[in-house]
Amino acid sequence: MNKIIYRSVLTLALVSILAGCDEKASLNQAQQSGSDPSLPKAQNFLKPPMQVPDGVGWKQGQAPKVAAGLKIEEIASGLKHPRQLYVLPNDDILVVESNSPGTEPVTTPKQWIAGLIKNRSGKGAKGGNRITLLRKSGATGEWEKHIFLENLNSPFGVQLIGDSLYVANTDGIVKFPYMTGETQITTPAEAFTDLPNTINHHWTKPLLASPDGKKLYVGIGSNSNITENGLEVEYRRADVLEVDVVTGASRIYASGLRNPTGLQWEPQTGKLWAIANERDEIGADLVPDYLTAIQEGGFYGWPYGYYGQHVDTRVMPQRPDLVKKAIKPDYAIGSHVAPLGLLMSSNNALPGKYHNGAFISEHGSWDRSPLSGYAVVFVAFQQGKPVGIPQPVVTGFYSDDESKLYGAPVGLVQDKEGALLIADDVGNTVWRVTTDKR
Repeated sequence: MNKIIYRSVLTLALVSILAGCDEKASLNQAQQSGSDPSLPKAQNFLKPPMQVPDGVGWKQGQAPKVAAGLKIEEIASGLKHPRQLYVLPNDDILVVESNSPGTEPVTTPKQWIAGLIKNRSGKGAKGGNRITLLRKSGATGEWEKHIFLENLNSPFGVQLIGDSLYVANTDGIVKFPYMTGETQITTPAEAFTDLPNTINHHWTKPLLASPDGKKLYVGIGSNSNITENGLEVEYRRADVLEVDVVTGASRIYASGLRNPTGLQWEPQTGKLWAIANERDEIGADLVPDYLTAIQEGGFYGWPYGYYGQHVDTRVMPQRPDLVKKAIKPDYAIGSHVAPLGLLMSSNNALPGKYHNGAFISEHGSWDRSPLSGYAVVFVAFQQGKPVGIPQPVVTGFYSDDESKLYGAPVGLVQDKEGALLIADDVGNTVWRVTTDKR
């Protein structure tokens, strides 16, 4: 018992010491947004800056804040770590309840301590490994919950092509037959294609079908921050893969994206766009996460460089040849905001200033003080390109003193009525945002 108490006290002491000696950010998010973000000099740390609020969830009647002219309502609660959403043709909503499979080994004291601190936020809660279906009752207007699919393996991306539902588990894409209107699928999963499945430092696998339904695009995150686990475990990692729907064969479509967590087609140009989480541990103001068009065959810098030709001196061996050809991202959205959801929308039920652009959910920082992210923002597009700075749409996910975390936004979709739906994995809730017509 004394050993247990000693370890507990030691753990709390370490956490308190490390959480209390953080480097403060010197740039605000606006300075690190847009096509030409400010990039200070990289720093080296014995331990990375850390600040994580304690996850407490939402109280009865409590909700996030929305921008003027909007209103927000809870349409589902009591979920098991909802990460992604998908709208079926009949307007049923699929909620993917999931989290990391927990297969990444802890190999250093720094990694162990960082894990302890990050898990205080509630972001490490156990996922349901299932998909729940939400259906709005025409009689009452309430949203019914049905367990739609179970026994999945850290699922994330979902796409329907014809009468086949594709689900991206962390280890591969599986396929199910789908009939419009059904509230449960009991048919066993059919294996479709494998996905990289070693360590799973980044486990999420976002999924997007091509407009003609012939291809699937999959985001595959890296197995490390900057290859500290070795290059051999990064095989087909930090990539966007293109998968043939007929054969299941895949190829690397684009590379050098540390963790591409959301994929969408831009409506005006038809180009593929992605959000990506950049690297950590070189400063509270480095490196900005980003939104960018994805060029076929393009290389975006990871791990050897960042934001164009900025060399990461920690990575060995150095590859100046690859840094030289790295594509600079189109648009920065702030350092360590952790974008996990992307929705391109040309028209919706929100006011006109939220049309023609990208909604981005920022899951929030763990290694920056003051906190960054923990919001849903909107980035306007003109002629197929992002302009201006991100505008806050939904905020209020943490307390004013930054000590308590009520929720954290992840997946974003637009329902048939044009409302914005948000999966909140810390609050275990799905929110719906519409225009306030009062």
